[in-house]
Amino acid sequence: MTRCYSMMLREAARKVSASYDEALAPFGINIAQFSLLRRIERLQPVSMTDLARNAQLDRSTIGRNVRVLERMELVGFGRGDVDQREAMITLSDRGVEMLNKAGPIWDECQSAMEARLGPVKITALQDILRSL
Repeated sequence: MTRCYSMMLREAARKVSASYDEALAPFGINIAQFSLLRRIERLQPVSMTDLARNAQLDRSTIGRNVRVLERMELVGFGRGDVDQREAMITLSDRGVEMLNKAGPIWDECQSAMEARLGPVKITALQDILRSL
């Protein structure tokens, strides 16, 4: 058994992600895409730079992921009000529909995780993750 916290956290994250990915698979998206759609929904219209900052990822990573969502017709681009050079990302009608359909499945995954860990461990997990 390893004491490497990084490895333990990565393994746990892969297990949790796999559970969400399996549940979201019928919609043709994974948990990372669903989470990015939710983030865009909250922030829209949002620039690539601001989205990257909010997600704590580099702009090129966000750009690649947003382009995938664009090819899936889940997001669209417009021009910024202040800076016309800045592309602003918004959910498309299809993106809104995807969140409406996949949202209850995400809720079920959340409930399953809460049931598996119980309220004490869920609270401890939230506290630990927020402290990192």
